[in-house]
Amino acid sequence: MRESGLPIYLDHNATTPMAPEVVEAMLPYLREHFGNPSSGHVYGQRARAAVARAREQVAALLGCQPDEIVFTSGGTEANNLCIRGVAEASARRHIVTSTVEHPATAQPCLYLERHGFEVTRIPVDVHGQVVANEVRPFVRGDTALVTVMLAQNETGTLMPISAIAELARGRGALMHTDAAQAVGKIPTRVDELGVDLLSIAGHKLYAPKGVGALYVRRGVELAPLVLGAGHERGLRPGTENVPAIVGLGAACELAGRDLEREATRQRELRDELFARLREAIPDLRLNGHPAARLPNTLNVSFPGARGSAVLAGTPEVAASTGSACHEGGETASPVLLAMGIDAATALGAVRLSLGRSTDRDQIHQATRALVRAHGEVAATGAGLRRGE
Repeated sequence: MRESGLPIYLDHNATTPMAPEVVEAMLPYLREHFGNPSSGHVYGQRARAAVARAREQVAALLGCQPDEIVFTSGGTEANNLCIRGVAEASARRHIVTSTVEHPATAQPCLYLERHGFEVTRIPVDVHGQVVANEVRPFVRGDTALVTVMLAQNETGTLMPISAIAELARGRGALMHTDAAQAVGKIPTRVDELGVDLLSIAGHKLYAPKGVGALYVRRGVELAPLVLGAGHERGLRPGTENVPAIVGLGAACELAGRDLEREATRQRELRDELFARLREAIPDLRLNGHPAARLPNTLNVSFPGARGSAVLAGTPEVAASTGSACHEGGETASPVLLAMGIDAATALGAVRLSLGRSTDRDQIHQATRALVRAHGEVAATGAGLRRGE
């Protein structure tokens, strides 16, 4: 239920509100069950059992074994543990990734590059998708890891992870996917994807912020980033954040119960939103794959206007652009530029991402507000000329 007076929330790819079921699951561990999971007494046993239960819930959603789940502070830590952990544990010195990764992947790869590793960045096509066959020549005998995100966070475009994973396995490389945007929205069974490692961010699927997980296939060697005691198989030492871990487990169980139904519902609303916007603004451009895309994500470029200006004129809608504002101007999204979209069109982009609370009435209200704002921005000269 949206609080009265607040804008319609269409920024679920940025973060999601905690689901009521998640809050209820967490409350006992914020109140009476405060024990340290490493303690031997009853307080510790209760906390340890809760962490074990959450590990089972996460594993069930991914189709893996509970002992293959390592809890982290979020998707960024999970990606770093994977990428840097694999690199340190391997004798191979080559990493393959894509040009449209989230900074949580791109920055660890850049760190390795600065420390003597060779990093190959695979380009994407006009839909923002990595073409699997174009990866083949770059996976070599000295490749330690191939890391490509499952769903692009700005456009929602889905990557052919299973095909890429097959190529990686053929050269003895490990395969990782950042699934932060995908888990809870589409099926993410690790055996179907063929991955060795997979990252989760709790706050993207109605769990709290500050918790995530890394799936590590049995037999995969990682070096820990942080040194300490033996928590999480020694890969993530430090006393576990029990309430948040319980929340992540509850969120994964919730997602598993209604994954297909909720995906269908959000896809229908997303497509209706696009159709209504396109009817009113015929030159509106869809950014991302027309079909292989997250069911909740719509990235569009408004013609003759900056996306930031359109959103500034739409206080009724909370959404985001992929551009970066800084002193002296605004920079277009590197993801859209990597897709071959010109800078003017990229600056007109807005990402609208739906969620569990989104309903048809909100879609209708958002359409009216965005269409009105676009017309006002373009008419007042605050728009963006083509080629600017």
